[in-house]
Amino acid sequence: MSLAIFDLDNTLIADDSDYLWGQFLVDQGIVDKAQYEHANAKFYDDYRQGTLDIVEFLNFSLQPLADNSPEQLYQWRVQFIEEIIKPILLKPAQQLVDKHKDRGDTLLVITATNRFVTEPIVKLYGIDNLLATTPEFINGRYTGGFTGVPCFREGKVTLLEEWLKNSTHTLEGSWFYSDSHNDLPLLNLVDHPIAVDPDEKLATAAQQASWSIISLRDNHCPIDHFHK
Repeated sequence: MSLAIFDLDNTLIADDSDYLWGQFLVDQGIVDKAQYEHANAKFYDDYRQGTLDIVEFLNFSLQPLADNSPEQLYQWRVQFIEEIIKPILLKPAQQLVDKHKDRGDTLLVITATNRFVTEPIVKLYGIDNLLATTPEFINGRYTGGFTGVPCFREGKVTLLEEWLKNSTHTLEGSWFYSDSHNDLPLLNLVDHPIAVDPDEKLATAAQQASWSIISLRDNHCPIDHFHK
């Protein structure tokens, strides 16, 4: 039994849930359109370019959690999942998850997008284990801050290593699926790094390292990369 690790955004789903949540807040009139939409787009571009200041971004993206009651936030999240996320779930991604499950592998999603947004998405794929940036929650309210290490770039490695210490799992025979060059620190750590519909920088790195490159946007199950 091996550990099968998945990135979420643009890997298991066909867009970025962090960015889409921000746009949902804009579209619902929950945040100021002119200011928030521009900043959200800039941070997303920084992410794609590999220049994102993760702390600055989290201070921005987690503030709406502090500005609203948890009860209201949970109602909005249900609407967000139904209207925005479910249409971008990927059937081949579910098939890939199920393939690993059938092999007896332990499934884990590790994502920079905060746990509030991602926890219900991960459950839609039937995955129980999630490592994500954790919004701070004190006295029944989100504070707008975060706890622990942001689950981003080298932070994903740090959080995974902490998780492994508290489990019976190791990285022997491990897999990691990701679309982003931001995940190279973790991709370089596992036994089976898989580039999924990769961005340009990751595609180049994967080709140079002779890693498997697959697509989950095609309507078939990508099983050819499995070792027999």
